[in-house]
Amino acid sequence: MSLQSTIETHVKAAVAEIYKAELPAVEFQATRKEFEGDITVVVFPMLRVVKGNPVQIGTQIGEYLVAQVEEITAFNVVKGFLNLVVADAFYMNAFAEIQATENFGKTPEAGKAVMVEYSSPNTNKPLHLGHVRNVLLGYSVSEIIKAAGSKVYKTQIINDRGIHICKSMLAWERYGNGETPESTGLKGDKLVGNYYVKFESVFQKEYTKWLTSDEGLSKFQELKETQLDKILKEVVSIESKDVKLNKHLAIEVSEEDLRKGFKKFFKNQYFGDYSEVGQAAKEMLRKWEAGDAETVALWKKMNQWVYDGFEVTYKNIGVDFDSYYYESNTYLLGKDNIEEGLKKGVFERDPDGSVWCDLTEDGLDRKIVLRADGTAVYMTQDIGTAIQRVKDHPDVGGMIYTVGNEQDYHFQVLFLILKKLGYDWAENLFHLSYGMVDLPSGKMKSREGTVVDADDLINEVAATAGEISEELGKLDGYTDEEKKALYKTIGLGALKYYILKVDPKKRILFDPKESVDFQGNTGPFIQYTYVRIQAILRKAKELNVPASVEGARDLHPKEKELIKLVQDYPATIQLAAAQKSPAIIANYTYDLVKEYNSFFQQVQILGTDNVADQSFRVALSKEVGQVIESAFGLLGIDVPERM
Repeated sequence: MSLQSTIETHVKAAVAEIYKAELPAVEFQATRKEFEGDITVVVFPMLRVVKGNPVQIGTQIGEYLVAQVEEITAFNVVKGFLNLVVADAFYMNAFAEIQATENFGKTPEAGKAVMVEYSSPNTNKPLHLGHVRNVLLGYSVSEIIKAAGSKVYKTQIINDRGIHICKSMLAWERYGNGETPESTGLKGDKLVGNYYVKFESVFQKEYTKWLTSDEGLSKFQELKETQLDKILKEVVSIESKDVKLNKHLAIEVSEEDLRKGFKKFFKNQYFGDYSEVGQAAKEMLRKWEAGDAETVALWKKMNQWVYDGFEVTYKNIGVDFDSYYYESNTYLLGKDNIEEGLKKGVFERDPDGSVWCDLTEDGLDRKIVLRADGTAVYMTQDIGTAIQRVKDHPDVGGMIYTVGNEQDYHFQVLFLILKKLGYDWAENLFHLSYGMVDLPSGKMKSREGTVVDADDLINEVAATAGEISEELGKLDGYTDEEKKALYKTIGLGALKYYILKVDPKKRILFDPKESVDFQGNTGPFIQYTYVRIQAILRKAKELNVPASVEGARDLHPKEKELIKLVQDYPATIQLAAAQKSPAIIANYTYDLVKEYNSFFQQVQILGTDNVADQSFRVALSKEVGQVIESAFGLLGIDVPERM
């Protein structure tokens, strides 16, 4: 039984004995630093069943606990808060148990597996800063859930078909002169991305010229007057002051959003109906869908260039996958499930032949799941893919989709439809929604080629780490190769920590230089503390000081605080897994490191003459280092031995 459970049992017994009342639950919180104590019982909720002064009630319960619970040595009451002092012996025993526990903090695998989807890029451009947040979140949540005791499958669905890749294919066919990643020295995803940008450049020039012509101006005015409903459908996908406009919500549309929506709608109309390059790209897509051998061969070749480029980036970032799904294989999935849903009454067919799911009673819209011509929509495909994944992995009992917050509504609908279809695992679906990442220079735009490339970003943070490290002048004796590896470790640690320490739902302004700061709540600060601990352990080894705990001893307050924080690690993993939030692990690690640095400043480790103190403090330092390394591992961050 845990100490908290023991205290709860005795608090209830005290209330029953002293006040002849039954207390349903006991509320605990950490003792505030300005008061003496290790754990606090909140008295105020007890006033529902016990009448009296909270200070007097707290005092009487405190006296009872000191008399009845061996681990409680003293108490104090501040207003309605009963602060309990826990015996040093309890923490010494707890620390001994921690030392003896293999993989401390992690829970053995049990129960149903969880599938985590992340990355899921298009094959028309390299991975960018937005993808970086996605893959870091997905990978870290996978590792956290695994540490909390679940088997995890890491997967992604690659959007390898559609008009986007046809744009790159057409531009390469017209302007590429047969160049390849090998002939240019470019990663394949960068090369294909360059041709996507090239297509958009040609299209924009064509569109601008047409828009200023008599035909273009006339069509612009005609559509503006006749197509308002369609324009509004485009407006719902535009962000305004960080608020998503959804048509099913009665949100007033501003003039500015209306203009943006109309311009986007009009440009799309032009692309489909008037643009020469637009028509050519659509024809290429039609050929692909018809299985034209030449088109399919070009599609396979350019997609492979991209896959090879992606793998290099994933390796550089330090993430991996257990399986891959491709939209070219899954886009027809789901049609059979629509028929099944029609039989069950989950879906309904309209007079025009289209199939819908009416979710209005659930506070959502009617959602189309099959067009009148029998073709699927994205929702159809997502329904089929989810079902297929469970067929492929029968032990899966839930799924996590790492996708930006612009898709919040889509996943509300998807999850509800899967529940209505009767799949038990649909009760355990979670959308790991996250906000955008901005840079001090502004937003990223892939069509204009102004996206921050993931590879370039990794190189930039490594270079920044190198500059700061050189300024600090602590790299004597390092070879150039060792420096390069260290800079990458520090730079990647800075990037990952800066992104993962923030709650996923919040938008991030990422500043590469700020992320590599060696002070404050940053990855390098935590890495530096780990390095400090390793230096202490190496020195202890030189001095033949063992990392051991022998016999009872009085704890320094700083030692006690560190043990308490280390004790919290298993519960922190469970909480982070439950909330799907790496930020909980990141900020726990920062708190642990702050406390260790305070301990380091106030307590002599190897400088004390007491051999038992030396050994215990080395052992405590070693355990803190192991927790830092373990926690950072859950974030996908490496820790260097020296800096």
